[in-house]
Amino acid sequence: MLTRKISARLSARRRSRFAAPAVLLLALLASGGVYATLSPASADKPTNDAATIAKGRALFAVSCSSCHGMNAEGILTQRGNNYGPSIVGVGAAAVDFQVGTGRMPMAQPGSQALEKRPAFNSQEVSELAAFVASLGPGPSIPTSADYGIGKVTNSQMVQGGEFFRTNCTACHNFAGSGGALPKGKFAPALTGVSEKHIFEAMLTGPQQMPVFSNGVLTPEDKREIIAYLKTNEAAPSYGGFTLGSIGPVSEGMFAWLVGIGGLVLAGIWITSGTARVKKKKGDVA
Repeated sequence: MLTRKISARLSARRRSRFAAPAVLLLALLASGGVYATLSPASADKPTNDAATIAKGRALFAVSCSSCHGMNAEGILTQRGNNYGPSIVGVGAAAVDFQVGTGRMPMAQPGSQALEKRPAFNSQEVSELAAFVASLGPGPSIPTSADYGIGKVTNSQMVQGGEFFRTNCTACHNFAGSGGALPKGKFAPALTGVSEKHIFEAMLTGPQQMPVFSNGVLTPEDKREIIAYLKTNEAAPSYGGFTLGSIGPVSEGMFAWLVGIGGLVLAGIWITSGTARVKKKKGDVA
């Protein structure tokens, strides 16, 4: 009897006009809670204090606003081209890479920002990065736990080589020596680049480089690639001169200039040293 009464009450409530909205609301709350719990974070945590951000804003106003605008919104030319693109949302990692390698501020406009001696010290770079990070979500500056290769095993390093040859050699060459790109651009050499900056380049995709976010290449994958590059960089050249490790271009030029050129010079020297007959008086022509 009691069971029938409970069943009747539930049936009556199901027929209520508030039942469907209540169920829908509960489903939305449940799905939102699950997504918030399981989804990866996509923005920096606001760990920078107001004083650091204020110092970064002051540096940005003096050194960067002429191209990127006072609020990093970018500046357009009269023709609609970007004099300086918006950098809102690029994250602290992009600033640390561009400014830390001296690519920014640019010495002069060009098709590609060139690496040079940094204009700011490490503290100022951190302040600039903090200011830009405060403008919008973006990747944070990696720590040594992210890019350190001390615990990468040989098998993981080999895996990193597979990743590199699959994704990077079309631009950077199989040995990481760089290469030419269309419209006057180039992929820079990766030799001599710090582990931190290689990690940041993959994470942020500077200039024409594609972005390899942590969802595409995990931090472990990036560490394996860096380990491969550093191992390859430290390996001795068993074959002699590397000729820049840029492949058949330098090898062919060496073969023509040194190899064939040397043979031509040797032939000229041999023929110039043959005996010459001198005519004497009275000899019949």
